[in-house]
Amino acid sequence: MLGLKQVHHIAIIATDYAVSKAFYCDILGFTLQSEVYREARDSWKGDLALNGQYVIELFSFPFPPER
Repeated sequence: MLGLKQVHHIAIIATDYAVSKAFYCDILGFTLQSEVYREARDSWKGDLALNGQYVIELFSFPFPPER
């Protein structure tokens, strides 16, 4: 067992940024800490927190990387 005590953040690539942001904020109770549209990448990036702790970087990409 690794014995982790905390996680700094998790990065998530969303296929639908608006729907994903609504899910994390409206359903799960995260708060949007910052949000920026990155024109050069045609991509959104949002930083979401739960209980004041920064935990999720939410990204959108027009062509997400293959899995």
